[in-house]
Amino acid sequence: MKFFDTHAHIGLIYDDPIEQLRVIQQAKQAGVARIVSINNSLYDFNKVYPNLKSISGIYHAVGVAPSEVTNPGHDWINTIEKSLSLPNVVAVGETGLDYFKQFGDKRSQIELFITQLEIAQAHNLPVIIHNRDAGRDLYDVLTERMPDAGAILHCYSEDAAFAKKCLDKNIWFSFAGNLTYRNARNLHETVMNIPVDRILIETESPFMIPAEFREKKRTMPAYLPSTARFLAEMLEMDLEALSEQLWKNSCKAFNLPE
Repeated sequence: MKFFDTHAHIGLIYDDPIEQLRVIQQAKQAGVARIVSINNSLYDFNKVYPNLKSISGIYHAVGVAPSEVTNPGHDWINTIEKSLSLPNVVAVGETGLDYFKQFGDKRSQIELFITQLEIAQAHNLPVIIHNRDAGRDLYDVLTERMPDAGAILHCYSEDAAFAKKCLDKNIWFSFAGNLTYRNARNLHETVMNIPVDRILIETESPFMIPAEFREKKRTMPAYLPSTARFLAEMLEMDLEALSEQLWKNSCKAFNLPE
């Protein structure tokens, strides 16, 4: 059995490059064969990418998260576009909208988001989307600007009705360790009401610790099988069959060979 962690902030787990490599080694020992490394800022991408760029099974996304809307970085559009030509960079992101913490203003967030959707379209790459309390605007933007290569709603947080509304678009729904929480009823209802071939899983490391590891301080990519086991039980699927389906889904979402 092998697993694909579609969203992990390896640089936020540890700053130290040696510790980052140890995290990846532990993940591979746990059966997590592929990881998409995520950064919220271009500054963080430029710190983490050089350390991980040559490691087998590690892929990268590059973009500017809504938390960086007031300071996306000097010449950030050209920087993203140049970075997309680097080896193993497979997506734009994470980007999106976050109205919970009120980063900047809504208009600025939407402009930042749209620009990155346009970059993804121009480079035929999927976009990894952060959404917090912004579902209505997010849906409206995607209705007009959805990249042909698709989008991943990472750490899915909306309800089943929102997911059903998105099923006519090239959208993947990625679930993190909070899926395993007993009170996450909206997520449980969602996974029961969308096709399994549209589901991805992630750790969102170092956040969203699965219930099984709640005594830990941070999530690791090695914990991903815990979320997979919980999902298999919910869907009443054999874990190996589910892991194969999730692997196929993840490879398709990022246009990678199986």
